[in-house]
Parts: sequence; structure tokens; C-alpha cells
Amino acid sequence: MISRLGPKAALVGGLIAATIGSGAVAETVRWGAPRDIVSLDPYSYGDSYTINFLNHIYEGLVRYNRDLEIEPALAESWEIVSPTTWRFKLREGVTFHNGNDFTAEDVLASLQRVSDPTSPLKGNLPAYKSAEVVDEFTIDIELTGPYPLLLNDLTNIHVFDKEWLVENNAEKPTDVSAGVEGFATFNTNGTGPFKLDSRTPEAQTILSVNEGWWDEPQHNLTRIEFQPVSSAATRVAALLSGEVDFVDSAPVQDLPRLQAAQNLKVLERTDLRTVMLGFNRRDELVAGGENPMNDLRVRQAMQLAVDMELIHDKVMRGKSRNAGTLVAPAIPGYSEELDEVVGVDVDRAKELLTEAGYPDGFEFDFVCTNESYVNEEQFCQAIASMWSRIGLKPRLDIGPTAKQTPKRANGQADVYTIGWATLPMLDTYSILIQMLHSKEGNAGVFNWGDWSYPEIDRLTQAAGVELDREKRLAMETEALKIARDEIVMMPLHQQPMAWAAAAEFEDFPQFPDNKPRLWYVTK
Repeated sequence: MISRLGPKAALVGGLIAATIGSGAVAETVRWGAPRDIVSLDPYSYGDSYTINFLNHIYEGLVRYNRDLEIEPALAESWEIVSPTTWRFKLREGVTFHNGNDFTAEDVLASLQRVSDPTSPLKGNLPAYKSAEVVDEFTIDIELTGPYPLLLNDLTNIHVFDKEWLVENNAEKPTDVSAGVEGFATFNTNGTGPFKLDSRTPEAQTILSVNEGWWDEPQHNLTRIEFQPVSSAATRVAALLSGEVDFVDSAPVQDLPRLQAAQNLKVLERTDLRTVMLGFNRRDELVAGGENPMNDLRVRQAMQLAVDMELIHDKVMRGKSRNAGTLVAPAIPGYSEELDEVVGVDVDRAKELLTEAGYPDGFEFDFVCTNESYVNEEQFCQAIASMWSRIGLKPRLDIGPTAKQTPKRANGQADVYTIGWATLPMLDTYSILIQMLHSKEGNAGVFNWGDWSYPEIDRLTQAAGVELDREKRLAMETEALKIARDEIVMMPLHQQPMAWAAAAEFEDFPQFPDNKPRLWYVTK
């Protein structure tokens, strides 16, 4: 039952009810999240927050360990049997949460599902061609060509139970952006360390420990209570009062207060995620009329008008890291030479608009969310104000992620926010193939502006088959330079990452990819 009380009262009341209902046992993590997951189907949308949460339920053939190094998971080992064929030996004795045995047929069905032409996540396996079952616990994956990053891709390709999919008519993927739902949208059946107990969208999702997990647990948790609390103030109040004992998005403005609380500990670092702006590059603006943003001078003017130092100091409270390029320093392919932040120059910005034929500016739709990124609403408001100083007339459209994502993904935004951490690949190739490449086949899935740069495409394709690491990274860096020079995307910053947890936790590792992995947590 959904409460009809005011949002803040309903959220606090829900938190208290959850606490009482669970008995607040020592092995429970009560997770106060900044937003809800978008679906229980990990193939429904390329949302890393959702995919990460579902990693507690579903698993891949391989996974990242505590050091973010790839290690075996549902596959025990692998080998390259030809330049385009990888053979995986699967783990025996694994069962799904419903008791069904795990076999190679499940892997095949999962690969076919995620690579389906209608799959929103098909771009997460850019080199995948097909798969073939060799025997009950062996499967071959055929690629379109030599490809060095298959294991990175497979870390977040979750494995479903084929029998469960067939029984529930769920062989085809769902799609949040297109409004396509199915059995897997509301139900789960994985092999992971936790299993679904219950879910009420936008209210609470409860997981319990999987006693039959194949791995030796490094955690001692019995229950995870995940509750979206979109209000930062409510989230902080619940944390300070002990109504929740973990928050993965602690507001930067409240960190001093949280750090002073004796019942809490604060974990801080800079996120791998680069937050950036994308541009509509179609012939017309969303509202109609010629699109000025196809002129590089206009994009340059828009970049010169934004004072990132001011945003860093006032909006992000000095906790962000301003970015000159589209990937963070820790990501392979990053170049320090490209990472020079463009300074603000209002006069030059006005000159460029005049040169481009827009001395009086123009109107356009600027789409942001109020929950996807740290202080997003505030920095979008600041950027809109800065653009107004040079005569531009942004129509700022701020709303929940679920409402704004279809606008961005379906070309109903002239300028939009997006963040990219290169997950799960942890390599520059991720943003090149998924976002910067022209939209074709498995490439350009997140090319929401519909641009096309043949040289970026060529470098991306060459990097995708280059097995020499240094040569591959050089190609990726060259493509990033073109993206910088052309302002294909406008980088803003790597956002601050702050978690807060109850002091009673003995081990609560924080990961630079901003993904809570609660199967490592102990109380």
C-alpha cells in the first residue's frame, strides 16, 4: 500500500515502519538510497545504479574483486581458442534461487537475451556475435573479430535461468525507455549472494541472504532493506537518528555534520564518473527550427560561458574535480594533456555567437534530473544562468530520472546531462563505442544527440580489435582529442563520492566506481 501522506512524512514513516518490521537485527543493512532502481530486470536499461544493485541477486561469468581486478565467478576458467573464440569452463554445483541447476544453456539464453536487437544493453557486448554450448558446463563465445575487453564486458552481463525465462515468457528483454515491461521487471531468479524477498517500487526492496550461495561469504549480513529517499535532508535526518544505517549519496553540504556524529563514519573519494553535457545534433531543435548547435562556434560559446571554478566552489563545495576530458585519470586511455579545463570567457562567448549568426541567442530545451548526479539540480540552474549572460535562452526542464530519461534517449532534449564512469569496462573504449560512435548496430546506444564523426568511428573500431595495449590506448586517446576539439560532449567534473554508514560496521569497503558491494560488508 502506498502512503498518500506528504513525501517527507511518508518517507520517514516508511523508514520507521521498515525498522520496526525488521527488528533491526545486527546483520541487517538499512540502505537509504537517493533514488529507486528502475527495474528488477538488469537488461532493461543501461543504468549502472540499477545494475549494481542487481549484482547482489544476479552474477556474471566473471566479476570485479575488492581491488577491482577481474576474477572468476560463474565461470571457473577461460581460454582463447581462436582469434575470435573464447571458451569458458563453468562452475559446477551452482543453483539458482528457485533451486534450478546452473548450466551452459542458461548462459546461452542470457547472452541471446542481452544481445537481442531490442535490448537496451546490447551495446554492453559490442563485439559479441554468437555463442555455442559445447557441453553442460562449457560454452564458446564467438566475437566479430579479435577483441581485448571481453572479460571487462562480461562482469555485468547477468546470467538468467533459461527454464525460468521460458516458463514466464521472459526470453525477450524489457526496455524502460520504451515502456516495455515483462515478468523479469517485477521478479528475479539469480545465483547471487542475496535473493529477493519483496519489492514495492518507489518504496522498498528487501533482500535476504542466499544460504545456498556457491561462494564462501565474506559478509555476515542476513538482510538488505533498500529504501529510496530522494530528499537529501530526509536522508541525512534518517541517518543521524539511526533509522537507516547506510547512505551511498551523502550530500556534500552535510558532510561536516555527519563527520561530527559519533554514531557514524563518512567515506569520501572522487567518483570515476565524469558528468557532462550532451548536445542535440539533429537538423532541428526539439521545438522546431534550425539547430544552431551544429555550429562548432556555438558549442564553443556555450562552453566558454560556463564558470566551472564557480560551480566547483559554490555548488559542489570544493568536493568535485573539474574535468577537461571525458574520462577520469584512473581510466585507461586518459591523457593529462587533454585534461585542461576550459576557462570562462563571457566576452569571447558573445563574439562567437555573433560570428555564428546568433547575436541575440536562441531558445532551447535543457533537460536535467533532480536525482541522478550530485547536486545536479543546482549546477543545472547555475549553468542555465551562465548561458543567459551571453544571450542564450535555455528552457530548463528538471524532473525525476524516470521522467527525464525517455526525453534524453528519444531525442527530446537539445542539451542534457549524462554521467559516464566507463562501467563495467573501466576503459575509454566504453564511452567511445557506447556514446561517441555513430548510432549503428551495437554502437552508439547512448549517442542521444545523433552526431556522427567518421574519424572517431574509425579509431574506435580499430581500438576494438587491437590486442597491443599501448597501441589501443593511443587510438582511444586520439579519439578523445577529437571529441574535445569538436566539443562532442562538454565535460563538467568528476563528482564527489561520499558514503556514510553506522559506526558499528566493522568492514565497509568503498569502491572508486561508486558501487556498494554489500557482500563484503560485516557488522
